[in-house]
Amino acid sequence: MGARQPQERGLFDTPAIGRMVLRNRLVVAPMTRVSAEADGRANAAMRDYYAAFAEGGFGLVITEGIYTDAAFSQGYLYQPGLSDAAQREAWAPIVRAVHAGDARIVAQLMHAGALSQGNPHRSSTRGPSAVKPRGEQMSFYRGSGPYPVPQAMSDAEIAEAIRGFADAAARAREAGFDGVEIHGANGYLLDQFLSEGINQRCDHYGGNVAQRVTLIAEVARAVRAAVGADFTVGVRISQGKVNDFAHKWRGAEADAAQVFGVLGRLPVDYVHTTEFEAWKGAFGDGPSLAALAKQYAGLPVIANGSLHDPAHAAAMVANGEADLVSLGRGALTHADWPRRVREGKTILDFDREILSPIADLDNAARRRRERQA
Repeated sequence: MGARQPQERGLFDTPAIGRMVLRNRLVVAPMTRVSAEADGRANAAMRDYYAAFAEGGFGLVITEGIYTDAAFSQGYLYQPGLSDAAQREAWAPIVRAVHAGDARIVAQLMHAGALSQGNPHRSSTRGPSAVKPRGEQMSFYRGSGPYPVPQAMSDAEIAEAIRGFADAAARAREAGFDGVEIHGANGYLLDQFLSEGINQRCDHYGGNVAQRVTLIAEVARAVRAAVGADFTVGVRISQGKVNDFAHKWRGAEADAAQVFGVLGRLPVDYVHTTEFEAWKGAFGDGPSLAALAKQYAGLPVIANGSLHDPAHAAAMVANGEADLVSLGRGALTHADWPRRVREGKTILDFDREILSPIADLDNAARRRRERQA
């Protein structure tokens, strides 16, 4: 008899990631919805929104970016937070609702840095250096006009930001979350420190790529110390940014080797990569960003980027480029995307009017009513 061939991995396997065992490899991607209370507390509308993904068959739900402190971290008005006890308690019913639907839930922790466009706690912004961000504020998150020039963060403000991530992670565990994801992507604070040109510091946080990833490493270690060894911790990484969609790492694969090599030595459980089209080469021809993360970090990888086509999602898992796939537009279109795929039902195209004029839950509900009328 010949040797047994390895079984191809599928979207509906039951993988483990960190301390979580999931019912499938399908993840709801973090998506900003600006629908919390003005004081950052999550609410009943958010509970129903997140619970629908669990009921629809997703194995893991990653929340929208949650701000971490009452200083410079908040990015948007009506963004939820985990900066105090009241905000922590407001998340608990959402966690319970997702668990009741047989899914796990991870809190994404976010500091907006220089891209903050709505923060009632502070009237100015902070970043690694006094460099004006590219582009303009996003109107569908209630912003307008150019981004202001941030002030370069002092050592004390960097320490405050690190402490904010750690304290928010501890609150997430207390609220019942299954893990936290450190948002190091999409142009927000940790990605600003990682990005050449944006980070012009001359201290140990600036310089070559290995030094520019220092803040991500310090945050990851602080978060792990705050939550203990038996709690899932991940990191999200991207090249593109919300204000610079086409950004690429200047050092190409050499930079990827450095960044993911550092992440692989940190006390984290997974890496979550995001690109516009996750299956395409990160630097032209060649491996995808998810595949590079697998190669150089040696950790489980969640891939994100236009994977609402089931064929693309399945291929990334089958090819070993990713261990899980996360969906944004696909999940917004169909909260029951996993069930539809499993049952061979139609997958509709994404309706961009869901995000216009404001990308919140009220607007999405209005748009659904219009389409059903």
